[in-house]
Amino acid sequence: MEVLDLKENLKSIDTSSLVDKVEAKLVALLQERKLKVGDSIPKEIELAEALGVSRTVIREALLRLRILGLIESKKKKGAVITSPDLFATFGKSMNPHILDQETLKEVFEIRLVLEIGMADFIFKRITPKDIEELKEIVAKEPPTPDHHLFNIEHEIAFHGKLYEITGNETLKKFQKLLLPVFDYVHNSGLLKKPASLKTFVSHKGLINVLETGSPELFRNAMRNHLENHFARLFD
Repeated sequence: MEVLDLKENLKSIDTSSLVDKVEAKLVALLQERKLKVGDSIPKEIELAEALGVSRTVIREALLRLRILGLIESKKKKGAVITSPDLFATFGKSMNPHILDQETLKEVFEIRLVLEIGMADFIFKRITPKDIEELKEIVAKEPPTPDHHLFNIEHEIAFHGKLYEITGNETLKKFQKLLLPVFDYVHNSGLLKKPASLKTFVSHKGLINVLETGSPELFRNAMRNHLENHFARLFD
């Protein structure tokens, strides 16, 4: 790639927050060039000359892109575009002890939305074997009152299987990030607690709908299954 060509795409930048600006310019370059995974990016010296900054600044900006998972070093190719792990960095910030209360509450709400919204994917991809595995999970659960709110171990097993059935790997990873926050919020006293808990659809009831119902019925059943969580948000 010619330096002159680079200069046409990357305009001069001032010296304030230099690394931040260079990082933003580099990301813009990757987008403008429509580079895909495996494509090489320009060498440090070319980028430094094009932007009119030192190679030290360029290295710092490239390091940030490496941390984000946008680029990686390859033998004989230099820095190349890579497909980032969307949850590698995100997961580090999903510690419930370092998030403010409003963020925790909103993460709690996201999980409720996902549980209800994945009905169509489950019905499209569920197999008789999946049904049997769900029944085995429920068979291991101890008897609980109809108003029982939450047990993290059983919740992970049953709902984790539902996420697995969707066939969406990104959704499965996201669920694993959400569950610790969900459990923390449940136990923290952050949410309002209703005076009396309502009867809800159990895991066994959800399986019955999966066997004989429809995506719409499952959405309604899941909403009812999560009723007490919604009550704690709105009551």
